[in-house]
Amino acid sequence: MSDSTLTPVDNITIGAMLRKTAQKFPSHDAVVFPSLTAESELRPADDKEQNPRNCLRWNYQELDERVDQVAKSLIALGVKKGEHVAVWATNWPQWVLLQYGSARIGVVQVNINPAYKSHELSYVLKQSDSVAFFLIDQFKESNYFSIASDIIKELKTSSNSSLKSEEFPKLRHVVSMKKQTVDGIMSWDNFIELGNIISDEELAKRESELTADEPINIQYTSGTTGFPKGAMLAHSNILTNAYYVGDCQDFTEKDRICLPLPFYHCFGCVLGVLAAGIYGGAIVIPAEYYDAAAALAAIESEKATSIYGVPTMFIGQLEDPTFFKRDLTSLRTGIMSGSPCPIEVMTRVVNDMHVNEVTIAYGMTEASPVITQTRTDVPIELRVSTVGKPLPEIEVKLVNPETGETLGDNEQGELCTRGHVVMLGYYNMPEATENAIDSEGWLHSGDLAIRTADGFYKITGRMKDMICRGGENIYPREIEDLLHQHPAVQDVAVVGVPDPKYIEEIACWIKSNDSAAATEDEIREFCKSSLAYFKVPKYIRFVDEFPQTVTGKIRKFKIREIMIEELGLEESETA
Repeated sequence: MSDSTLTPVDNITIGAMLRKTAQKFPSHDAVVFPSLTAESELRPADDKEQNPRNCLRWNYQELDERVDQVAKSLIALGVKKGEHVAVWATNWPQWVLLQYGSARIGVVQVNINPAYKSHELSYVLKQSDSVAFFLIDQFKESNYFSIASDIIKELKTSSNSSLKSEEFPKLRHVVSMKKQTVDGIMSWDNFIELGNIISDEELAKRESELTADEPINIQYTSGTTGFPKGAMLAHSNILTNAYYVGDCQDFTEKDRICLPLPFYHCFGCVLGVLAAGIYGGAIVIPAEYYDAAAALAAIESEKATSIYGVPTMFIGQLEDPTFFKRDLTSLRTGIMSGSPCPIEVMTRVVNDMHVNEVTIAYGMTEASPVITQTRTDVPIELRVSTVGKPLPEIEVKLVNPETGETLGDNEQGELCTRGHVVMLGYYNMPEATENAIDSEGWLHSGDLAIRTADGFYKITGRMKDMICRGGENIYPREIEDLLHQHPAVQDVAVVGVPDPKYIEEIACWIKSNDSAAATEDEIREFCKSSLAYFKVPKYIRFVDEFPQTVTGKIRKFKIREIMIEELGLEESETA
């Protein structure tokens, strides 16, 4: 472990960090997109593996130069320090340039979930007060240009250089991140050309005005529990987090991170892009969005040493038909996060994928995002049963949710943290900020946890997920952990639904393993053998997939909504 009292990223900005790395490792790979040509076009399917080295590849000197150009173009566009620019895109090269370019001149980047629909996009654009909006042409079946034109009524009739919108009064510019564009949306090439009028001296002046404690990123919460809020994060928040997360993986400039996670999420843009930038390693982006086969191909062709993902991603790679023909022996470490990992999956990740030093991380968007993490030498038993220990220089405590009393080892309470990980607050939501961060600076996670005697933390559930059935408190995690042991269960989600008699009843969604099957009655009997009667699910559904965020987190509130509608239930009124 490095001296935690002084890190290489103390008191510097993201732009300064990139300059430092570019000077130290100018010829090292910084960004690699095996599925794209050097011109940022999708490569033919039959060419992606035949010529893996002939792809979009920027070293740190090239990346730094391109970031300068983007920063100058933002200045020429009239974007001032502290103003907000929204980015709505998949994992496209220009995303990385905008992340670094906006940070270089103190412009706050607003990350928008690529899966958002029109009403969600409209909400974020308006709530964030964005002055510029960068987007790609489409994502899967969603035509981004059409959606943007539908919600920004004046877009089609505005010039490509300026916009005046009644619905979005702060919004002045809309820019395409790809070669494609339509009326009212400035092309990427035209945007880049704007920067030619900005001198190096003017760019340097903008950089000199920045400090590390200023906001630089707004991350909207993923929405697994409802309405999104914009967490404001400073340079120091996310740089320090990225540094310590890389340190937990023993990163050096020789590491290469395979990053199938979306850039819009902290997991991608902080733990991936920034961590690589700090250590001088590379990020390898398999595809625009998660694809198991593309991830495996990228690991093999680019000799990745680290792989990131949530358990569902690792499961997808292990089950991919191309898995056993791949040479994955370059892998050493990585991060698994987002939800608990069954021991069987972890064993295969370590043994079959060769990720013998995989780490487990726990956190939340509001914590920049990692609070606790295991290190590379932690035994496998602790990787599946705990989420590690707190990162250096932060405090973590467990409190009684009802009394606020600080709890000891092996007592379940709400996990709270304080220190460099804590966000600046929710943008334009002071009341929500006060509810999340108390008067003493403690960020309340809403997660229930236990601390072991040797300092490891176990996440036991969410306070909001708690089911109260007839006065009995039930934590879904307990039921889910049990069902993960059933041979027919690949994945499971447990939620509470309204009930006229007990106020709430238990509903369970199960994704079955292909190699085994079970009936509803068999699942209930399995639960009865290990759980109290009131913890046995009343409703059981076998499904092919769960409603998920782009990062693979199960959206439990959506499952609850579906079950309420399907069963014709009504919310119970309580005093």
